[in-house]
Amino acid sequence: MLRHNVVQRMVEEEKRAVEENEKLRKMLLKKPKQREEKGITTYKDDEKIKKGKRINDQLIRSIEDSRIYIIVFSKNYASSSWCLDELVKIMEYHKTTGRTAYSVFFNVEPTEVRHQSGAIKEAFAKHEKDEAAEIWRDAMKEAADLAGRELKTTCDGHEAKFIQQIVQDISLELRFVNSNSSNDGKLIGMETSVKDVISNLKDTSVNVHMIGTLGIGGGGKTTLARAVFDHISDSFEGKSFVENVREVSKGSGMKVLQEQILKDVLNDQSLGVTGVYEGVNMMKKLMGSKKLLVVLDDVDDTEQLEALAGEHTWFKSGSTIIITTRDEHVLVAHGVNFIHHVM
Repeated sequence: MLRHNVVQRMVEEEKRAVEENEKLRKMLLKKPKQREEKGITTYKDDEKIKKGKRINDQLIRSIEDSRIYIIVFSKNYASSSWCLDELVKIMEYHKTTGRTAYSVFFNVEPTEVRHQSGAIKEAFAKHEKDEAAEIWRDAMKEAADLAGRELKTTCDGHEAKFIQQIVQDISLELRFVNSNSSNDGKLIGMETSVKDVISNLKDTSVNVHMIGTLGIGGGGKTTLARAVFDHISDSFEGKSFVENVREVSKGSGMKVLQEQILKDVLNDQSLGVTGVYEGVNMMKKLMGSKKLLVVLDDVDDTEQLEALAGEHTWFKSGSTIIITTRDEHVLVAHGVNFIHHVM
């Protein structure tokens, strides 16, 4: 597995004993196994750092070697000249190399960082006469304009879910770093499409999401659905990626597909389906207890959807069904919430 170094910004004051930063540190650094399984290696930037020292060569090398930079702003962020120096270096590499820099706003708003107002203004006051003050101001403004997450506006301020969302965002970013570095033509140029599909899953007014990817054969529908599936699947209690629905469903194959979904999402390989009608009843009865992610690939008939994902009531709230097809009528007839056109 390709290893990745991610500079993980630990926001703290010079004394590194601020309670809110210790809380955030523990949240970001917990469950290292989960991060490593996603190919994320973190660099904890405050190890072996002596109080009052400027950033050292070791940290600079880590910044140079990193693929993604996570910059975490808190109320006390701007009080540390050490953190501000590091931010300047990160922004330099972000601009010169094009590597991703990602801002996290923990109990502070992006506008406070951008304009050095509110809590950031108070923290930065001690540096007003420092010769590097303007450089630090510029770096904070640039970082505040980056894509990222704000605790207050993400997951209703739920901290554990907030951290999970950050990990998902970085995992998606790493997927495209991998594709570009390995010359994987299937994913290159698809980042915007993946993010577009995922953004539509954030609509809390929708109980069960049904999303369609529409396009010609060989146009990338399945690749897009797989990329989205891989990125969000950890957020679900059960999942199933059903390939080649059009081909497999011919003859008596529909019950085979129903059986695959049931076995996958319930993690029970003993389940069996003797007929399509029985399969529909089993799916209605058994699938509503878990938040599920199901991809139905290459659908070409509404009867297939009626047998495999007939109604929203089959699924628990929060479930997501992704359908790939060449025929828009199939999606419209089934009441799909959102259709993404793959060019």
